Amino acid sequence: MKFFKHKVYGYLFSLFKIFAVKKDRISFIIDSKESFKGNLDYIKKEFEKRGNFEFNYFYKDTISFSGFKKLATSKYVFLNDNFFPLAFMNFKNETAVTQLWHAPGASKKFGGSVANAEEIEMLSKISENTDFLITSSKNIEDYYAEAFQIDKRKIKPLGLPRLDYYFENHDLDKIKKDFCKKYGADDNKKIILYAPTFRDEAKYNNVFDFLDLKRFNEVLGEEYILALRLHPKIKNFYEDDIASGEKYIDCSDYPSEQELMMISDILVTDYSSIMIEFAILDKPILFFVYDLDYYLSNERGFYYDFEKTVPGKLTYSSDELIDAIDNDDFDRDRMSNFVMTQFDAIDGESSKRVVDYILKYGGKNG
Repeated sequence: MKFFKHKVYGYLFSLFKIFAVKKDRISFIIDSKESFKGNLDYIKKEFEKRGNFEFNYFYKDTISFSGFKKLATSKYVFLNDNFFPLAFMNFKNETAVTQLWHAPGASKKFGGSVANAEEIEMLSKISENTDFLITSSKNIEDYYAEAFQIDKRKIKPLGLPRLDYYFENHDLDKIKKDFCKKYGADDNKKIILYAPTFRDEAKYNNVFDFLDLKRFNEVLGEEYILALRLHPKIKNFYEDDIASGEKYIDCSDYPSEQELMMISDILVTDYSSIMIEFAILDKPILFFVYDLDYYLSNERGFYYDFEKTVPGKLTYSSDELIDAIDNDDFDRDRMSNFVMTQFDAIDGESSKRVVDYILKYGGKNG
C-alpha cells in the first residue's frame, strides 16, 4: 500500500500511451510550488533557440488527464528532483527521460547512499525508466550511480544548466542596491551571507545560540552586513528574539539564491551544498561548524573527508569565525582543488551541451 498512489499515477499514465509521441513536445515535471525550476528554465531557453517546440509543465502533485496525455506523448521529458511515480511509468522508446538534478556536485550522502532496501528497490525502478542523469563532473559519477541506483552508462557529466546564470550580464550594483533597500541596509557595506543547513538534532538549529551577534557587530559591523538565509525547516527552531536589538538581515524570503551569492563578498556556511556553487565564484568561504563531531557521528555523512576537503577554513566557535573574517584568514588554497573535483567545465555552456546531447542521440544512450 505504501506505493499505491505512485502506482495509480503509473496506471493513469499508461492509458494515454495509445497516442503517438509528438516530436516537438517537451514536458517538465515540477511540483505546484515550482521549486528547483532553475535547470528546467535554462533547458527551455536553449530549446527555444533551436526551433519551435511545445512546452508543457506536468505538476506532479496534481492529477490531470490532459497533463498525463501531454506527458505520455512528449518526445523529451525533464525533471529536476525526485518523482517516485516514474518507477511505474514506462515511456515509449521514442521518448527521452532526463534527470537534471537540482544540486551541483556531490557533498552530503543522499538517495541510495543512505536508503533502506525498500527505498533502494524503488530508486532502481525509477532509474530503469530514466534515460539520462546529468551531473557536473565525471569525478562524482560513482556517487551518483549509488545515490540513484542507476547504470553508470546513463550518467552524463555535461554540467548543471542553471550555472549558466553566472555567465550572463547582470547589473550587480543595482541588484545589491535593491537588496539593501528592501531590507533597510547600507549598500556601502560588504555582505556576509550566512547560510546554515538544517540539523536533525533540534538544539543545534537555533543559530544565535552559537553566533555571538553582538560581538560580530562590534568587530565587523563597520565594514560588513550579516545576511542570514535559513533552511526552511530551521524556521521551526529559530528564535528571532535572541538577536533582539542587534543588526542583521533575515533574507530567507529572498527569491533568488543565485543573486544573493553574486552580491555577497563572503559565504559562511556549515554542511550545506551551497558551498559547491559558491566556490565557482572564487570568493571566500568560512565553515562555522560548532557541532562538527556530533554532526559527523550522527547525520548522514559525506562523500569525502569533510575536514580535509571543504573549500575554506573551518571555525568551531563564534570567536574563531569573527577573528577569521577580521584577519582575512580564509584558507583559499583549498578552493581550486575542490572546484576541480566538482566540475569538469565552468564555461556557461552547460545548457547547450545537455540539449546538444539529447537532440543528437534521440532519447537513447549514446
